[in-house]
Amino acid sequence: MLAAALTVIAIVTQDQSALRNAPKDSAAQQAMLWQGDSLEIRGEKGDFLQVYDHRRERAGYIKATQVRVQSLKPESAPELLSVVRFLKDTPGSEALGISYAAAYLRAAPAAAINGEVFEALGSMAERLARRASAGKPGKAGEITAAHLEVVANYGVTMNSFERDGQVQLCYNGDAQRRVLALPSTDIEKALAALALTRHECVASNLNPVERFNLDNWRADVLERVELAKLPEVLKNRLHLRKAGVWASLAYQRARRPEFAAAAVQEAANRSIAELAVINKSELMESDAAVYSDAAIRVGASRWAAEAGLPTVAAKTPARVTVAVTPGQPGESCVHLVDAKHDVNNPLFTRCTYGIVWPASVTTSPSGESVALAVQPLDTWREMWVFRKAGADWSVDIVPPALDNPNLGYVEFAGWVPGNVQMLAAREAKVDGRYRISFETLKLSSLETEKQADKPGNLSTFYRWQDPRWKGGTVAVR
Repeated sequence: MLAAALTVIAIVTQDQSALRNAPKDSAAQQAMLWQGDSLEIRGEKGDFLQVYDHRRERAGYIKATQVRVQSLKPESAPELLSVVRFLKDTPGSEALGISYAAAYLRAAPAAAINGEVFEALGSMAERLARRASAGKPGKAGEITAAHLEVVANYGVTMNSFERDGQVQLCYNGDAQRRVLALPSTDIEKALAALALTRHECVASNLNPVERFNLDNWRADVLERVELAKLPEVLKNRLHLRKAGVWASLAYQRARRPEFAAAAVQEAANRSIAELAVINKSELMESDAAVYSDAAIRVGASRWAAEAGLPTVAAKTPARVTVAVTPGQPGESCVHLVDAKHDVNNPLFTRCTYGIVWPASVTTSPSGESVALAVQPLDTWREMWVFRKAGADWSVDIVPPALDNPNLGYVEFAGWVPGNVQMLAAREAKVDGRYRISFETLKLSSLETEKQADKPGNLSTFYRWQDPRWKGGTVAVR
């Protein structure tokens, strides 16, 4: 770090600027400097400045055209803030912008510092983290890696973890936390809250207690933002983020014995309400993927809104239905029962560590097929289909997609007369793209026979879709 007594520094403005051992272009290179590097000025000779690089602990010379000499006196603070404002939304200049933000924080009187500069600093750090996560090869990747080293010198910390086989970098959010603690505008607080609660920056290796605490904290951060005076676009983004966070909390509350069914329902209903309040006329094209993401998260946990409620099939004990009992610690066992077979003598039993949603159970008119929603992850819900062959029952699991569990749900949508087909709706993120389909499945194999992107585009689906499904799904929105 630079010495505290410095009142003038040189900020490197060009990538791959050479720090040489003499004031001439032919002199040996001491180090390669990058935009945002700050240097102590010790003299001047011709077209070169004599400087000292405290980060690398090296002295040398750099061409004056490759740096900008900047005063750190209080009267220079407004100029520094103006540069920060300019660079905040300039892609590729994050390291330079962060260096000017650091210079402003050194120059400005404490009483003059508010949330603006920290919101800008955090925004640039977030953008740099996204650029690094994109993993561009070659020279672009080298420059990004160098910029990460530069900003680390200013105390900007990145968290790194693996997601979908790739390294995900996320800013640790220190600047955004300061925005929420300092006098800030509603817009600045909203942007800070969105940055602090990003789904993709939730580490996948958190244990259930850590994840539950984090999601409660994320919900609290979002609740602290006043929506009334915000632009509609920003309101939409906050509602979408809240929808995803509350959907996760619904799943997590369902896993914890201290929460009654009412608390689970409360979280699920909150997620559904946040999605429903979206102003679609103000939904930007760039937010389409975020909208789909939020809808899938809500869809995966939507049966939590009916947690603990009696199922339709349970009211007719002569028909096959399901009963759920505890298994091993953390496990639930699903039993097929009817008037002659109770949980002690079931027709069939299958246990799972996922959340079983009994309210979702539905039995075909013939009584030979049963569909049930089971949610193994907060963002992934499967459909279990029990089928009778002769005197025996079996179960097959229909996933939202064929890739690794990530983001998706599949749900029963109706029985087709004849006991040879059933309807299903799927929504998932596959290979980075969001896909939704309405399908007819062959009951004998559960293979997709026909599919469409809208219910009305598939005559069988449109004719036989279950009213209960249509009234509760988020796939039709």
